Amino acid sequence: MKFIADFHVHSHFSRSTAKNLDLENLYIAAQLKGITVIGTGDFTHPGWFSEIKEKLIPAEPGLFKLKEKIAKVCDQRVPMSCRGKVRFILVSEISNIYKKNKKTRKNHNLIFLPNLDLAQKFNSKLDKIGNIKSDGRPILGLDARDLLEILLETSDNGFLIPAHIWTPWFSLLGSKSGFDSVEECFEDLSSYIFAVETGLSSDPIMNRRVSFLDGLTLVSNSDAHSPLKLGREANIFNTKFSYSDIKKTIEKGDPESFIGTYEFYPEEGKYHIDGHRKCNVSLWPEQTRKYDGKCPVCGKPLTLGVLYRVEELSDRPEGGKREKTLPFFNIIPLTEILSDILEVGSGSKKVMRNYMGLLEKLGPEFEILNNKREEKINSAGVPLLGEAILRMRQNKIILSPGYDGEFGKIKIFNHQERKKLLGQKQFFFIKAPESETP
Repeated sequence: MKFIADFHVHSHFSRSTAKNLDLENLYIAAQLKGITVIGTGDFTHPGWFSEIKEKLIPAEPGLFKLKEKIAKVCDQRVPMSCRGKVRFILVSEISNIYKKNKKTRKNHNLIFLPNLDLAQKFNSKLDKIGNIKSDGRPILGLDARDLLEILLETSDNGFLIPAHIWTPWFSLLGSKSGFDSVEECFEDLSSYIFAVETGLSSDPIMNRRVSFLDGLTLVSNSDAHSPLKLGREANIFNTKFSYSDIKKTIEKGDPESFIGTYEFYPEEGKYHIDGHRKCNVSLWPEQTRKYDGKCPVCGKPLTLGVLYRVEELSDRPEGGKREKTLPFFNIIPLTEILSDILEVGSGSKKVMRNYMGLLEKLGPEFEILNNKREEKINSAGVPLLGEAILRMRQNKIILSPGYDGEFGKIKIFNHQERKKLLGQKQFFFIKAPESETP
C-alpha cells in the first residue's frame, strides 16, 4: 500500500505551539494534506498521554485511529474530495542536554514505540530521571546513548531516530552542541541507529556528501508546531500497514518500499546558511571563513548554519554518490504558493479561502502539488497557480536563504512578470465556505 507519513509533530503541551494542536485537528489536517500516518508527538507528557488514551483506539498492529464518534464530527470539516484513512503512530521527541567529553551537548531525538503499555513503561522510567510534565518535549539531563539504552530495555521493537541532525543548537551533528559522528554520540549502541532525520534546512543531496551517513536511511518530517504545518516534509511508503512494517521499511531503506521523501527547499529553512540576525547579516560558508566565523558588524560569533556544517564534515564533493540513494521531491506549501500569487500573507483569510476551495475542487494538497496536471489546476479558478506549481516542480523559483533562526524566503513571480502573465485577466477567487480550518 502506498501512503504518506509524517512522524515528527507536537501537541499543545509543547512550548511555542498552537493552542489547537490536538488530535482532532491533526486528524483533519492530515486529510487536507493527503497524509495517512502521523506521529502522535509528545506521548511522554502525562496530559497528552491521557488525551491519546482517551481519544485513540487500536487499529492495524501498532497503529491507532481516532474514535469513530470523534472522527465523524471532525470529518464534517473535511471536504469529501480529501477524506481518507488517518492513522497515528506513537512517537515523541526528547531533548537531551548533558555534558560529554568536556562539552555541553544538546540533541533532539525521536522515540518510536508500538503500544500504549510500553509507552507508559518508558514514561515511568523517564519520570524518575527528570521532569516530563513541564513540556511536551521534555528536557532531560540524560546522555543520548543512555536514552537509547533505556528505550531498548523497554522494547525490542522501539527505535530512535536523531531529529533534524544538522540544526545548529539542538541536534546530533549541529555546529553549536553536536558531535562529529554518530559513533561519538551513541558509542557501543550506534548499530541500533538506522535512520536520521535531515531537517528543514538540509536535503538528501547535502547529506550524500557525508560518507558516514551512507548506511542510514534519510527521513524527512514536518516538526509541526501547528496543524497546517503538517507535511512541510514527509515520507512516501509502499508497504504493509503496520508499525513493524514501517519500522522494517525505514531500517532497510529499500527503494521499492521506501519510495522517497518530500522536502522543503533547504534554503527556506531557518538555519541554511550562516548569520547574525540581530545585525541583519547572512553569509555563505566561504564568506564566513573569510571573517573567521565572526559577525562583520558586531564581531560576535556567527551562528554557523547547516550548509557550513555539512561542508565541515563532508568527504565528498557536491553531487557525490552514497549507497542508499532514494528519490526526493521539493515542495512549497500550497498556502505559501497562494500567498505569492495573491500578494498577501500565507495565513490571511484570502489565502485560506482559496486554499479550502482548491481542496474542495482538486483533492488533498499533496495531490495538487505533485500529481495534478497544469490544465486541471488552472481549471480550479486561481490564475497563475498551474504555472506556479509547474515552476516549483522544475525548481525554477527565487530563493533567499534562511539564517540564524530566520526562515528563508521564496518568490515565484516578480511584480512585472505577474502583470505580464496575467495580461488583462483579473483575479477571481474561489468561493468556499469560510469554515474554521485547523
